[in-house]
Amino acid sequence: MLELEHGFRIVDVGVRLDPDQEAVTRRGRDITPERLERELHQAGVVRAIVAPGPRESGGYLRLNNAVARLSVDRPFMAFARLGGPRVPDSSTLGRVRNLAVKREPYHADPEDVEQYAYDDRFHGFLLDPAQDGLPESDVLEMLAEVGSPVLVRGGVRFPPHAVEEFVLDYEFPVVLSGFGGFPLNRELMGAAIELLSAHDELYLDTRFVRFRDPMERALREHPDRVLFASGAPDSHPDVAVMEILTLDVPEDAMRRAFSKNPGRVISGLAGSE
Repeated sequence: MLELEHGFRIVDVGVRLDPDQEAVTRRGRDITPERLERELHQAGVVRAIVAPGPRESGGYLRLNNAVARLSVDRPFMAFARLGGPRVPDSSTLGRVRNLAVKREPYHADPEDVEQYAYDDRFHGFLLDPAQDGLPESDVLEMLAEVGSPVLVRGGVRFPPHAVEEFVLDYEFPVVLSGFGGFPLNRELMGAAIELLSAHDELYLDTRFVRFRDPMERALREHPDRVLFASGAPDSHPDVAVMEILTLDVPEDAMRRAFSKNPGRVISGLAGSE
């Protein structure tokens, strides 16, 4: 694809980096870190938050370290992916099940969070409770203590009301991926936008949103709470950027989503406009 010309400084908070051939094979699109960097550059992305994709089982220590290593000398900032033993289910059955869970060695514990937080290779955390399980309360408390930003994968299996119940009581910045409506659920996206009025530390990113209406609504009603995310490599960054550029919103709202808002939430993304 041709390099986009748009005049914006763009940072991307939603990129997956597959650090080994096993992950590439399982996830589908065969893309090297070099090619990923090139595609981001074509779209005008100057910095990107990267984290490993989901595993079928086990923990993320090796993958997190591999992603951090591959980020060196590239415009990537690594986030550590964390898993836990709890199910993100507030039903009676879910609560009973969570009472009986036991943390396995590969699940995140508070010490893991502390080590990642004070390792200068990592700049925040990623939670995907539907895929990896929800960490226990002591882990979430440690996330609040270190205060690093946390990307949360939301969607049908971990909807906005579950994010509010399980995560938003803790005092750390939360960036809810895909407006909390993945895959393509307008009702959940609307619910996530409603949450912005009640939670000052909640932000939404544009990964795989695809619909114009919720993005325009969020950028008009909460211009300081939307962050650009391409979803690369599953979505080409050019496509994701064009989705923002074609919205019917002021240029300043685009600039906020592309760079100003991410720079306020995630240290290291800020830069000259």
